[in-house]
Amino acid sequence: MAMSRTTQALASSMAQVIALSENDEIIRVLAADSTRMNSQLLAAALERDKRFQVLDPVSDSRTLLAVVAKEKPAVIVVSAELEDNPRKGFEVARELHALRSETRVVLLLDTPERAQVVESFRAGAHGVFSRSDSLKSLAKCIYCVSQGQVWANSKELRYLLDALGEALPMRMIDAKGAVLLSRREQEVVRCVAEGLSNREIAQRLGLTEHTVKNYLFRIFDKLGVSKRVEVVLYAYSVGGTPTAATPPTNGEKKPVPGAIKASGNRGTIAGFSSSSASGAQQVLPRSRY
Repeated sequence: MAMSRTTQALASSMAQVIALSENDEIIRVLAADSTRMNSQLLAAALERDKRFQVLDPVSDSRTLLAVVAKEKPAVIVVSAELEDNPRKGFEVARELHALRSETRVVLLLDTPERAQVVESFRAGAHGVFSRSDSLKSLAKCIYCVSQGQVWANSKELRYLLDALGEALPMRMIDAKGAVLLSRREQEVVRCVAEGLSNREIAQRLGLTEHTVKNYLFRIFDKLGVSKRVEVVLYAYSVGGTPTAATPPTNGEKKPVPGAIKASGNRGTIAGFSSSSASGAQQVLPRSRY
């Protein structure tokens, strides 16, 4: 079978070694591409980055899950297609998410189309990476995801937030069916998913910024998360969004949920920095509130 464009590019980049700085910690990484050869090439390329301890590569879901359970890598880079199944990678990500594994998932996509990007994050991935991008970008993606950040460009983030806006309203419940969040907390989560700042949430809901922060702390505690972006991903991973916030009293339509508020070539979403309008890959930094 012919090598994919990604593995060809990775193989040609293997001569470049990225040094480990004094302050860097070793990051355990597992590579799982669509074929055994591609997995080996991907792993060999990643080994050139001295920040990474790359485990023996795999190319099937059963072995991947067993290695994750035993070795507990910080990040796995997994192809959306495994075992000749174009959706197997999503199933693996979903299973790890259901198990509440601490391993973070980066899904390798042949093309970052809307459906694939949305399904990746819904399955619990912390990043999506296009096969047309460079090894240098992949190394940065792995490092950032290992630090608790989310890897996506502005276009991919729009896909996710637009999908959030289109989903049917729902209430977040625990395993016993009990509602986790109050009506007001659900409204705050919906505002966060729309990309509103604390000030804008306060204005929309008629609250003070201090009260909004208090709501966010309670939401973080109830959902077991620590960052705003995790609230958004949690909301989407349970299949939809919380009950919508109070609609405008004048009957006018609000902006489409998930729209990025641009300022020059950059935008902000839910308190996180997104990528440039050109689509260059960036990260969404962590934020406590």
